[in-house]
Amino acid sequence: MKIKIINKSGHKLPHYETLASAGMDLRADLKAPITLKPLERTIVPTGLFMELPVGYEAQVRPRSGLAAKKGITVLNAPGTIDADYRGNVGVILVNLSNEDFTVENGERIAQMVIAKHERAEWEEVESLSDTDRGEGGFGSTGTK
Repeated sequence: MKIKIINKSGHKLPHYETLASAGMDLRADLKAPITLKPLERTIVPTGLFMELPVGYEAQVRPRSGLAAKKGITVLNAPGTIDADYRGNVGVILVNLSNEDFTVENGERIAQMVIAKHERAEWEEVESLSDTDRGEGGFGSTGTK
C-alpha cells in the first residue's frame, strides 16, 4: 500500500524495523528538548503529514521499551489518525514514572500501525439476542 506523506522533520520516514513488524517508529520533531515531569503530558509533533486512503486509519501506540524502562506511554493509546486529517501528526505522551523524562529531537517516541476499518450503519431495534454472558460487564467472566 502506498501512502502519500510530507516529511518536514529532517528525520528519516517511519519504516518497519523487521520483516514481521506491525508498527513503524515515530520520531519527535523538536526545536528544543521537552522535559515531562511525573504525571505530566504533552503533544509531541512528528513533522509528518499524511494522506491515508479512506477506510484506513493510522493507530499511534506506545513503544514497549519506553513504557517498560521509563514509564513513558501514549495517553490515548491507541490514538487514531483519520484518513481526512492533514495536520502534523502529534503524539500525546505522558510520564507515568516518578522521574523527569526529557524527549530529544529525533527520539523514537511511539509506533504507528496502519489498519483497515469498517464503517458501521446503525439498525435500531427493540431487543437484542440472548447470550450466556448477558449484561455481565467488567470482571463478570472471573479472574482465573
